[in-house]
Amino acid sequence: MIDRRGFLTAGAAMLAGAVLVPQSAFASPNRRSLFLHETHSRETAQVNYWVDGWYNPDALHRLDILLRDWRTDEVRAMDPRLLDVMALVQERLGTQEPIEVICGYRSPTTNAVLANQRGGVARNSYHVTGQAADIRLPHRTLGALRQTAESLGLGGVGYYPRSGFVHVDTGPVRTW
Repeated sequence: MIDRRGFLTAGAAMLAGAVLVPQSAFASPNRRSLFLHETHSRETAQVNYWVDGWYNPDALHRLDILLRDWRTDEVRAMDPRLLDVMALVQERLGTQEPIEVICGYRSPTTNAVLANQRGGVARNSYHVTGQAADIRLPHRTLGALRQTAESLGLGGVGYYPRSGFVHVDTGPVRTW
């Protein structure tokens, strides 16, 4: 159940996403689709999350569940701009296969544990705010995925070839 504040926050995020990622960036100005596979839960979703100029709340919720913290099952509303980034990557690479998600949302507890266990986990990670995902495409190189994500200029892109993924987020534009 979503309370009034959650509803207003989600609405503001959807409006921000509509403003910050121009419709002209997509092949179809009337539809945005995503095909995702979460590697830990083995769940898959193929949804039209943007239809005729609006984010579809049911599709967004389905993606929020898929991108939940797989360690704790906690769900958070994901930034629709992150979905736009992943959809554009999928579209620009011309693939019909699902994007494999290694990590979407990460609860503050999970993030703190990971930050204490290993290096490379930011204490103030965009994963905690629902603004980041670690992804790969099985039949595309990580280099091609990274290059495509960077070319969008819509947020941060981290390249982790040894770990087998590319990090994308909706924070400031930067690369590492």
